[in-house]
Amino acid sequence: MNFINNYLSILENIKSISKNTTLVVVTKNQTFENILPLIKIGHRHFGENRVQEAKLKWQDKIIDGFNLHLIGRLQSNKSDTAVEIFNYIHSLDSEKLALALSKSEKKLRKKINYFIQVNIANELQKGGILEKELKSFCNFCKHDLNLNIIGLMIIPPVNEDSIFYFKKLKDLSISNNLNDLSMGMSNDYIQALKNGSTFLRVGSLIFKS
Repeated sequence: MNFINNYLSILENIKSISKNTTLVVVTKNQTFENILPLIKIGHRHFGENRVQEAKLKWQDKIIDGFNLHLIGRLQSNKSDTAVEIFNYIHSLDSEKLALALSKSEKKLRKKINYFIQVNIANELQKGGILEKELKSFCNFCKHDLNLNIIGLMIIPPVNEDSIFYFKKLKDLSISNNLNDLSMGMSNDYIQALKNGSTFLRVGSLIFKS
């Protein structure tokens, strides 16, 4: 299985740069049979883009110490299911969604960890809080709704220098007293590591043949 070697190689690269970074293996469009070898060698952080796919794939298979991350956009009407099956949501991006997640946490009596997605480049096709609105939104989530906001997330624009956006997100995390950064994917995870990422979202680089 080549992807195990790919996975181990990426882990070595991470360890050579950072001791405090979690690798989230993105498993969208992968069968559970494909994922099982990674579980067997001890990996415990997996990411999915869609709530329904994640529910079908994972709901009856989650084990102790297991962490499932939602890294795709979330509709507020799916907040109950998301809180039920995920431990982390990386794409909190609106007041409407924050309110729905707060209600779901109370209903299900479960607390999970959140990253606020930031849209630094103001891209219309992407979710995310605008930089100028981040501080007030962060305070609203933490203090008004008591959500456990642990950090910020970004998806840099395609064909632009990711490093600029990684540095900017790091500055924003400091100014908002947040410790974690969800940044870096298959094409730019090394740059993300060098700029302080604590959660990497890597899939295609692992599962490539």
